[in-house]
Amino acid sequence: MLRVAVVASPPVSMFNLAIPELLFDKVEVGGRPGYEVVICAPDPGPVPTTGGLDLHVPHGLEALREADTVIVAGTGKPFSPDPRVLRVLRESADAGVRIASICTGAFSLAEAGLLDGRKATTYWAHADELRRRHPGVEVQGDVLYAQDGQFLTSSGYAAGIDLCLHLIRTDYGAAVANEVARLALVAPVRPGGQTQFTHTPLPPERGTVCADTRGWAMRNLDKPLTLTDLARHAGVSVRTLTRRFHAESGVSPLQWLLHQRVERARELLETTTLPMDQVAAACGLGTADSLRAHMVRRTGLTPSTYRAQFSRHAPVRPADRGGTGPGAVTSSVA
Repeated sequence: MLRVAVVASPPVSMFNLAIPELLFDKVEVGGRPGYEVVICAPDPGPVPTTGGLDLHVPHGLEALREADTVIVAGTGKPFSPDPRVLRVLRESADAGVRIASICTGAFSLAEAGLLDGRKATTYWAHADELRRRHPGVEVQGDVLYAQDGQFLTSSGYAAGIDLCLHLIRTDYGAAVANEVARLALVAPVRPGGQTQFTHTPLPPERGTVCADTRGWAMRNLDKPLTLTDLARHAGVSVRTLTRRFHAESGVSPLQWLLHQRVERARELLETTTLPMDQVAAACGLGTADSLRAHMVRRTGLTPSTYRAQFSRHAPVRPADRGGTGPGAVTSSVA
């Protein structure tokens, strides 16, 4: 069981704080909990929240010293981290602990010096302020989450859900992460490079056009779907589909489709013993060579290595080589 310590610095966002507890608590592996979640604060006891309520937090920052993952929840302005939090974050970083932030929690990581020379993100409305305060950070202002080494940052609100699902997928595989998403009634794991928001939102009465088409595509991933196929299902031109799809999802239709194909492949590798060519065919990636190329690009692991690491069945000896090492992940999209 992995231990997750969530730092609640006042005034903490109750929504940001609830996300890790909600999602990590739903992880079960072999009938046992996959995580223990501990909420901690610089001063245990009543902790003010951005909603004006006090939240009782029983644990102090010493909980970080036994954590496998540390998550810093977002706070309200002026985003001035407690020096005690900065000290334990540096200690955790030196110990090689994975450290993540939700929303404005990125300011704590940056103030601790953990993000200098690294890619990071925060809620888009505060991205410019993060750049101004910490010019050494490569701020990506419009992505859902970013990972650079052992450090992960997410943008605001629901993007914290995407970050936590990404962490679960990294630890226990795509099938477990997607099952948690289903239990929590949220979208499956989304790519970190997806944009936080759209500049040209669709009118409400037209906002479900691509949602219906995405559902149809998910049921037909084993078929060689094209832009024309997607546009025909939506009843619009390819140009209109592309514009609406990007406005609704933040990525192009083909980027989204490729992400879903790789996610399906990961699930099949974890939950079945199908040969590689059958896995490739079932998720619409064509051949075993194509499957291998996309898996290495997205996960850093070959299909055989990925299966050996995450399969729920008996270990499978890798039949090929490659990748960048166990546990390597990427949040980019094609």
